[in-house]
Order: sequence, then structure tokens, then C-alpha cells
Amino acid sequence: MWKEQIMHVLFATSEVAPYSKTGGLGDVCGALPKALVRLGCKVSVVTPYYKSVADYFQRTGEPCESLYGVTLSAPVGNKTIRAGVIKATVSGVDFYFIEHNDYFNREGLYNYQGIDYEDNHERFSFFSQAALELVTALDLDVNVVHAHDWQTGLVPVYLDAVYKSRSKFDVSSGFGNSVRPQFDNTADRAQKFDDIKSVITIHNLRHQGRFWRGAMDVTGLDWSYFTYDKMEFFGQLNFLKSGIVFSDMITTVSPKYAQEIQTEEFGERLQGVLQLRSPSLRGILNGIDIDEWNPATDKYIAANYDLETFEIGKPKCKAALQQELGLNQDPNTPLLGVVSRFDPQKGLDLIADCAAELIEHEGVQFAILGSGDETLGSRFHMLSKRYPQSFALRNEFSIGMSHKIEAGADLFLMPSRYEPCGLNQMYSLRYGTLPLVHDVGGLHDTVVNASDENIANGTGNGFVFYWENVDDMRRALNWALYVYRCRKDDWKSIIRTAMSSDLSWEKSAREYLNLYEEMTAEN
Repeated sequence: MWKEQIMHVLFATSEVAPYSKTGGLGDVCGALPKALVRLGCKVSVVTPYYKSVADYFQRTGEPCESLYGVTLSAPVGNKTIRAGVIKATVSGVDFYFIEHNDYFNREGLYNYQGIDYEDNHERFSFFSQAALELVTALDLDVNVVHAHDWQTGLVPVYLDAVYKSRSKFDVSSGFGNSVRPQFDNTADRAQKFDDIKSVITIHNLRHQGRFWRGAMDVTGLDWSYFTYDKMEFFGQLNFLKSGIVFSDMITTVSPKYAQEIQTEEFGERLQGVLQLRSPSLRGILNGIDIDEWNPATDKYIAANYDLETFEIGKPKCKAALQQELGLNQDPNTPLLGVVSRFDPQKGLDLIADCAAELIEHEGVQFAILGSGDETLGSRFHMLSKRYPQSFALRNEFSIGMSHKIEAGADLFLMPSRYEPCGLNQMYSLRYGTLPLVHDVGGLHDTVVNASDENIANGTGNGFVFYWENVDDMRRALNWALYVYRCRKDDWKSIIRTAMSSDLSWEKSAREYLNLYEEMTAEN
């Protein structure tokens, strides 16, 4: 069937840039659909109509329309919730926003001032159903529903157990007759969904959507599904686990992370489930927006440059960054950049542990941009006061400054304890700012250690340390500083290798399209 018609994929996601975003999930769901459309795929995206979305359309004036006459309804506990639909089309992608003010017209997407909304289980149970109701309401001819993270973890569950005519699980031990009457599941309706396949992408396994067991009543699903092999997780309801169990395929955002999450160290207590689903688990590396992150056209940086002109452009960007941050203006001083959320995951405490020694004995400078953990922020603040001409801290979020650091730094530090994919190391490669990373997740899949052998064969594009401690990071950094100072030609060669990397979304989109076609070929 798929060979005779255009592949149509419905993305169900709780955030999508530029409308709503808290992290990499929003970036992926904003960029990947457009890349798929460029490959000839039809993509629709369904996402909540948050306050931030309404603000975006009001601020930008970009066109959108309310689909009058289209109302989506679904049971949430003992209530029936109804919502409207707003549509926008950008770059060939149809975006459908689910409008329900009580659930989505709030200041934050998932929390307010750091406190999770108490009804998140209701909000995203409803949204998961609304995403599938959209298929019927607009008569969409969908081949694949692609869910993302815990917020849409129930989409594959509802698709399989409610919307299809036959569950892949034993109905007698599942819904039986106790749940289906709650849903409008006529034969014609079921037939529309029978051939639809589902895939869920795990962007970060740590965030799972775990709720108290009573939340099962809100979902409208039969309690016989609240078992260890389906939706139950140590006495709780787990949205992400549910999606992993019920999806036809599972992906995550890098090949290495797909391996890591099947281990006790990185599995967040779901490693057993993921091991069972291992034949259906794929790691597909994220891409980056190569138009936004392009040193040849970047509007934020002091001088534009490319692969042929970086020897002229990067020193100008470095000088401008040093001046703006109040650092000592010396072109020969190694400048180490960091752009990151201040979080224990990111391993930035390793930098704080050795920064003073590096400044005093190695003569390096730091340019750090980020916010988050107050303890880590305080440590960085003290270093900036102690070494004002060597340690610059911007404790904030700034798009412009993030671009300036990527262009002006010599090395970019990412000592993450785990990193499902990571984007900044790819931005750094694009800008010829050599990344120094811990060998985990997407960092493993994108950065090749510039050992003597890899420099000689032209594959080294950064520097890697392998053990999660400050001594091993220092060893890698010492080697990088030696190459920077004493082997200038090799340094330039590594930059050329880095800037030549294929980091576009097209490469990732082709892998996803191949996966969709493989899944639907059975129909």
C-alpha cells in the first residue's frame, strides 16, 4: 500500500518549536517534520494550544485558523471533555493545535514555578485521545502515528486497545467489554485505524510520566491493563512505559543511547522492558537546523566564515567575545566555552572542580552561559569574581550569546553524565569549535577522539574522555591544549574535519522514512 501513495505521518507531541518548547523535544518536532516533507512525505503535527502558542501567533502575526464545526471529545474519568482545533500550515507541514483552555491555557507547559501541575495525568490522557480523534474528525488518511516522550505515551495504548478492532493483547485479559462502551468504536471507525502503525520516540528516559495508581480511572482504560507487563510500574501508572509496551516500534535519539538504556546504569528501572522490546528498538541520531546554525550567515557573530575562511573569521569572533565578556584579549589564550542547563546530568561540577587550577596553571579562559541549579551557579559565580579576566559567567538564557560562544571559543566542553543526543556538540562541530565530551549517548555518536591515529586518517573531530571523573577529563583537556598550542596544522586539520560533518536533518529524516516504510510494508 505504501508504495502506491504518499506516506502520511501524524506526529503527536506535547511541544513543537517555535510555538512551544522546554528542550530538545520541541526542536526535534519542529525540524523533523519539515525534513520529512522535503523527502516527499506528508506530515501532520498535533500539539496542545498552550498560552505560549497563542502568544506566538499574536506576536508574530503568522496566519492560523480555527476549524469551526470541528469538535473533539473524549472521556476523562467520569467526564467527557471537548476541545476545538486550530490549524496552521508552515513549510508544507499541517499543524493542528488542540484548544482546551482549562487544560492548556496556562503559564507553563507542564509546571508552574517548578511545581508540576497536579492534573498532568488528565491533561495528557485527554490530549492522547484527542490526537487520535483528529484522524476521524478530519478524515486523515494516516499510515503512522509517531508519539514523543511520556506526554503522548498513551497514544499507542489507545490506538491499539480502543481505536483498532482487535488488540494485539489478549482482549479477555485486557479491555473486554468493560471499557469499549465508553468509546465510539464502530466497525467503520475501527477499520480506519486497523492499518495504522505506531512508533514512540524516547527523548530522555529519565522523564517517564509516573502517576499514582488511581490515575488509571482517569484514562478510561480497564484495570486489567494495570499489570507489570503493560502499564504498571512499581505500583504507579507509567505513561512512557505504556507507550514502550504498546508501540509497534520504539526509537530514541542516538544509536548509543538506544544501547545504554537497556543497561542498569542508564535504564532508569525500565531496562528490562526495553530489553524485551530490543528487536523493535532503534537509535536514530537527531540533526540540527543547518540554516539557523551556519557560521557563514549567522547574524549574531562578529564575522561570518566557512570551511575556507575560518582561519580569518574565528579569530575575529574570539576577540569580539573576549571583549564583550570582559576577558583578557589575547588571541593565543585557549578559550573554553560552555552553553548548558545547570543540571547534575550535565557534569558541569567537573568543570567547577578544576577551573581554578586550569586558569592558574594552564592559562585558559572560560565563557559560560546557562542557568538552573543554584549550587552550581553559585560556584561559577565565585569563580567569576575571583578571576574576572579569565572566567566569564552569564547566568541566563540568551540565543545571541549562545551563537557567539559557539563561534568564538576554541574548545566546547560537554562532560555530561548521560546525553541522549545532545545538540551543542553538533553546533560546535558546525562552527569549528572543537567539542570535548564524555563518551556517552549522542556524544559518542558524533564526536571522534582526535588521537594521533585519528588525526592522521582524517576522522578526529574533537576530544573524548571515557571515565566520569575530573582526572580523566583533565587528561583529555591536557591533550587538546597541547595540540592547540604546539601542533597548529593538526588543530586546523581537526577543525576542517569537524566543519565537514553531515549534521543535517535530511540524514535523520531518511532513516525515519525508511523505518515508516518498513513498518507499513506489512499492510
